[in-house]
Amino acid sequence: MVKRAVDIAFAGIGLVILLPVFIAVSALIRLDSPGPVFYLQARVGRNFETFKLFKFRSMYRNADKRQAITIGMRDVRITKIGYYLRKFKLDELPQLINVLRGDMSLVGPRPELKKFVDLYTAEQSKVLSVRPGITDLASLEFRNENTLLEGKKDPIQFYIDEIMPAKLELGLKYIQSRSLRLDLLIIFRTVFSIFKN
Repeated sequence: MVKRAVDIAFAGIGLVILLPVFIAVSALIRLDSPGPVFYLQARVGRNFETFKLFKFRSMYRNADKRQAITIGMRDVRITKIGYYLRKFKLDELPQLINVLRGDMSLVGPRPELKKFVDLYTAEQSKVLSVRPGITDLASLEFRNENTLLEGKKDPIQFYIDEIMPAKLELGLKYIQSRSLRLDLLIIFRTVFSIFKN
């Protein structure tokens, strides 16, 4: 209950404070390339329930139909403004809407695509016992995930074999030790990592 109250308060205040940023980013996206401002993608959340994840669109329209994951920061599908949105994690800001709706929390295991969730073991599936988050321990550990995939012969298989298990292990670690103090620490470290880039 406390976690949910904190989520609502922070997300609500954040959306109000960041309204000018939302307006400016929306205008830049529309000027940069044709297509909607927001990109909605089906993800799997708590108790295996599917929801629409909000992001600022950082790729050309229908680019996701070519490949499920992004390879490197210079993926040809990424728009000019999209490069900077991803670099500074601004594309993730609309997920505050997901937090208000109750789909997500500020901190929690990142939500995955169903095609990857279908590969989870029974133990790994425990990450779906809590609301997914905008950031978590895995987000910090793999903040440059795109560059790790760059140059791999089969990036998706590399993600499944190497990155996904490590991320899920961190997600399970978070669930076992979660607290308001840990959440605040992860939020602080996330903000610091963005400015560090």
